[in-house]
Amino acid sequence: MSTPLLHTPDGTHWVLTLSCPDRPGIVHAVAGLLAEHGGNITESQQFGDPLTGLFFMRVQVTASVARHTLESALVELAGRFMMQWRLDVAGRPVRTLVMGSTAAHCLNDLAFRQRSENLPVDLVAVVSNHTALADLAQFYDIPFHHVPVTAATKSAAEDRLLELVQELDVELVVLARYMQILSDDLCRALSGRVINIHHSFLPSFKGARPYAQAHDRGVKLIGATAHYVTGDLDEGPIIEQDVERVDHTRSVEDLVALGQDVERRTLARAVRWHAEHRVLLDGHRTIVFR
Repeated sequence: MSTPLLHTPDGTHWVLTLSCPDRPGIVHAVAGLLAEHGGNITESQQFGDPLTGLFFMRVQVTASVARHTLESALVELAGRFMMQWRLDVAGRPVRTLVMGSTAAHCLNDLAFRQRSENLPVDLVAVVSNHTALADLAQFYDIPFHHVPVTAATKSAAEDRLLELVQELDVELVVLARYMQILSDDLCRALSGRVINIHHSFLPSFKGARPYAQAHDRGVKLIGATAHYVTGDLDEGPIIEQDVERVDHTRSVEDLVALGQDVERRTLARAVRWHAEHRVLLDGHRTIVFR
């Protein structure tokens, strides 16, 4: 895990991510462009997917060049290689809105890591359909917004969420155990900008008390999955997964505690990698440059 600097004595620390059809000369062209603009590459990772024929690259570079100058050069390069790209300042905190219901463990973990581990996010709001998380949000000095959701108010609630996303210039939405299903329209509006966390028992143990169901079946592995949200419930591109082994001596309460710990760390890694521009979409999959 690295924590890039926003600025160095040699200029701004940039992070460039890109994808394009794979062909010879891409790395040479990118490195040459950066060198022509006085860039010093500090980290570079690339992957060519033989299944899709796409090439993916993430580069960190220190350069004193003005942003508009570098972007103009990248536009020209993108035209040559049919390239999609993104340039940002490395380490810039991503403006993030966290949604939760009543469970506090994921929200608390993200807020703590933002303060103690330089998790590169700026938590600008907590949105919840309950009030249980209001005190925790206040403790971390994060504005709290209570947006109740019922069958009759679901559309209005999602409209309010989109208003907050626009008003607060939100770049990332994190569903930190938010127990409501987002509509297809909302998923499309925020495509690639919403990360969800859920336990790994799906689809076997749905509904209430999944850990009790798992305990009753004698499971030997519990885990969690962090993924981008799409209209297909819990089936979006996976960013990170983790597991814990358990045995017959564990109680239901043990499984719940272990499960929450797995959820915390899995979500934190997914959010960090997204915020550090280490995750690139490859169809229904993700490329994660750790």
